[in-house]
Amino acid sequence: MKIKVKLFANFREATKQKEVEVSPEGDNVGAVIKGLTTRYPNIEPLLFQDGKLKPYVNVLYNGQSVKGEDALKTKVKDGDEIALFPPVSGG
Repeated sequence: MKIKVKLFANFREATKQKEVEVSPEGDNVGAVIKGLTTRYPNIEPLLFQDGKLKPYVNVLYNGQSVKGEDALKTKVKDGDEIALFPPVSGG
């Protein structure tokens, strides 16, 4: 199974990639993100605190927002797409 992960802002800077393909060792968003942090360890502190997804991390699964710990449990299948965004502000 291969999942496309799009990275934005500081997540992109940490990995030096705007898009990566992950073959997770599980069938949910959490497994995909774990695979990402295994490949790019310096992104882990940007995504997690005390083993939990930071509340301000925005996760889109196939274009739909998924939130919090439930985001990590969202089931994935081959060819799906996940996008990771830091908080957005502006003015």
